[in-house]
Amino acid sequence: MTINSSKKFSPFFFPFSAFCFCSFVFTWLLVSGGCCLGAALGAADDGDSALVRKTAEKDIWKPTSSSLIQSSKPLKVTFSGPAKNWTDAIPIGNGRLGAMVWGGIASETLQLNEDTLWTGVPGDYTNPDAPAALSEVRKLVDNRDYAQATKAAVKLSGNPSDVYQPLGDIKLEFDDSHNNYTEGTYRRELDLDTATATVKYSVGDVEFTREHFVSNPDQVIVTKISGSKPGSLSFTVSLDSKLHYDSKANKQNQIMMLGSCPGKRMAPRASEENPKGIQFTAVLSLQVSQGGVVHILDDKKLKVEGSDWAILFLVASSSFDGPFTMPSASTKDPTSESLKTLKSIEKLSYSDLYARHLDDYQHLFHRVSLQLSKSSKSNLKDGSQEKSEAAVSTAERVKSFQTDEDPSFVELLFQYGRYLLISSSRPGTQVSDLQGIWSEKLEPAWDCAPHLNINLQMNYWPSLSCNLKECQEPLFDYMSSLSINGKKTAKVNYEASGWVAHQVSDIWAKTSPDRGEAVWALWPMGGAWLCTHLWEHFTYTMDKDFLQNKAYPLLEGCTSFLLDWLIEGPGGYLQTNPSTSPEHMFVAPDGQPASVSYSSTMDMEIIREVFSEIVAAAEILGRNDDALIAKVRQALPKLLPTRIARDGSIMEWAEDFKDPDIHHRHLSHLFGLFPGHTITVEKNPDLSKAVNYTLYKRGEDGPGWSTTWKIALWAHLHNGEHAYRMVKHLINLVDPNREGDYEGGLYSNLFTAHPPFQIDANFGFSAAVAEMLVQSTMNDLYLLPALPQQWANGCVKGLKARGGVTVNMCWQDGDLEQVGLWSKDQSIVKRLHYRGTIVSAKIASGKVYTFNRLLKCVNINNL
Repeated sequence: MTINSSKKFSPFFFPFSAFCFCSFVFTWLLVSGGCCLGAALGAADDGDSALVRKTAEKDIWKPTSSSLIQSSKPLKVTFSGPAKNWTDAIPIGNGRLGAMVWGGIASETLQLNEDTLWTGVPGDYTNPDAPAALSEVRKLVDNRDYAQATKAAVKLSGNPSDVYQPLGDIKLEFDDSHNNYTEGTYRRELDLDTATATVKYSVGDVEFTREHFVSNPDQVIVTKISGSKPGSLSFTVSLDSKLHYDSKANKQNQIMMLGSCPGKRMAPRASEENPKGIQFTAVLSLQVSQGGVVHILDDKKLKVEGSDWAILFLVASSSFDGPFTMPSASTKDPTSESLKTLKSIEKLSYSDLYARHLDDYQHLFHRVSLQLSKSSKSNLKDGSQEKSEAAVSTAERVKSFQTDEDPSFVELLFQYGRYLLISSSRPGTQVSDLQGIWSEKLEPAWDCAPHLNINLQMNYWPSLSCNLKECQEPLFDYMSSLSINGKKTAKVNYEASGWVAHQVSDIWAKTSPDRGEAVWALWPMGGAWLCTHLWEHFTYTMDKDFLQNKAYPLLEGCTSFLLDWLIEGPGGYLQTNPSTSPEHMFVAPDGQPASVSYSSTMDMEIIREVFSEIVAAAEILGRNDDALIAKVRQALPKLLPTRIARDGSIMEWAEDFKDPDIHHRHLSHLFGLFPGHTITVEKNPDLSKAVNYTLYKRGEDGPGWSTTWKIALWAHLHNGEHAYRMVKHLINLVDPNREGDYEGGLYSNLFTAHPPFQIDANFGFSAAVAEMLVQSTMNDLYLLPALPQQWANGCVKGLKARGGVTVNMCWQDGDLEQVGLWSKDQSIVKRLHYRGTIVSAKIASGKVYTFNRLLKCVNINNL
């Protein structure tokens, strides 16, 4: 397809004087020289128009030796037939709007989502009876009656979250001749490079093609259907929904669907109040080629006859006006907003829309590339072999991975996680929930709600290391909402200052405990864990404005709560009481099952992380003398340290309780190693050894998110071979009709399984692979810290490290060959680590530095 685009490239670049300081093992060595990096395309920064195409970040650095440049298989998820199950369908999205493309032949479905469609209304997330219950539970814990404390803690639980709802479906019906399509001509694929889903098949001598994409700049789902012969295309289109709705077709070749979400998570009884829920509108607009005819059928459908092609535009909006506005009080009109969106694109051709979509998407996606191979010859294939491989479905590649261990599949799954994050979380959207933005059910698993005891956090693990910092913005907006409701919860429930959030939330920024047992519901560390993402964002971006205006106020409120939540305990330690280790029980000293005690290891590790971060932030912002910081400095040494149990593992609770489920899915007590920073191989060898044993003890089975967390943990122990074992463990094809037989794994569309589908492991996988290749602190950069022998050769470009450094590397036969480093906005000194060699390197802003296998700086170019 030819795309007419008005892209303009700047022919100018500005050379800078080049310099580089490197030294081996902390001895400075001056190295000078270098040349300009070719014409820098465009001078705009990230905020400029998408119509200015710049050099992709993955192409800024190239190895000096052509032998290090490798080819890869196309980044495509392919299918040999239409979807039979929802997890066979192709996900596409723009952060707000999502669709699942089933790829049916005579009958096609695009299942739709809009990220603000939820049940319910803003809630009251306080419990005035909680302080009395808290006092009771604390006394029981002090008396070591942990079983009774666990039972009493149910009084602290709240109401369940609300539920994410599907928007509806686009239904396409073709004539019966399509049932007689030519065998072997069907092809359905998702091209990660273009974020485009394509379906092709032939009926007789006519090839039919459908192209689907979701535009972020123009906020529209676009489908183009065409036949290879003039006048060969005829079909009927309609809109449907599982929610309460009405639809009508009009003479403007449009179908309008207006509906509403339930005002409560469950259908209320007739006698109960049924508040007005979120209202929504979806409008489908249709264009056909000259000669094509459109009829209205049954007032609800559009029938196309004798067209060469047809283009469908689906826009949607809701009345959601933030988590604090009742739907009944919303002034947002979803119908007028939807029609306004359609109006804004009426003068854009399909090629224009597609070009704008590509500019927007590829600006993010093309920042990182990854090529992996077992040997230097494994990527050199003749044309016939590539052609035969193209006919192999992705599901077949998953099946064969246990034997062929194809590294290019790891590339695909790594980039698929990045694709999903771009497609489900963009500035101004809601956070990526338990299934991203894709859900087909009115009652999805776990309500499709954000879970704050690993899942929501894991969703955003790849946003920094995998160079997608903008995609993290919805998380920070969400945290701002949580802090408002969380302040009320903290004050009423716990008589504490600051703000708190618990284990599960929803679009209304619920901050109270979940309904049910304390083992999952009572966990007031959700907000604190989220706050660690604020500091991480600063360390990767070095954005001081963000630190001062966004991060610090949220950290300040969280820290205030934690200081009030901590109470004096035996031995001079500050303790959390009550405390749980997420979703995990223990056997109390009296032999009774319990989950509530005091000072779980995860509590202490998260609090220590937050306290250390706000102290560091205060130093940068000149707030060392704040009273809050003085309190934090006094509290830090009083936090119970991470300790080693009798059997040599990390203690999960403050006491060495018996663990009734040593293979439990959660790895909460290992937070200090990753994603935390309080345990490192270099500084804490004894604790690292205990983490190693803990991972062996936990075993390899578990849901997808647990598997990917284990990959990252093994990587931070610098154990590439065991990290790879977990990579291999994840890549197992799940049969959706028997998913209860599986733990973890992948569906045919590469969605990760708990089971059922949870998207967190898709994101966790991308982040974990990045951690196998690059790890960093503000001062240190570790190159290939956990490279397995199965990836003996490879190149990665565009990964991010703390300090604002972009990392590019190539390696051969398991040995590092070249490293390219650059920093856009600030100069920084980094200690480079590779297999015992340590080099101090000064990275000046605006320069691209190339280092050889000895970590000697050999070339400098201008950025």
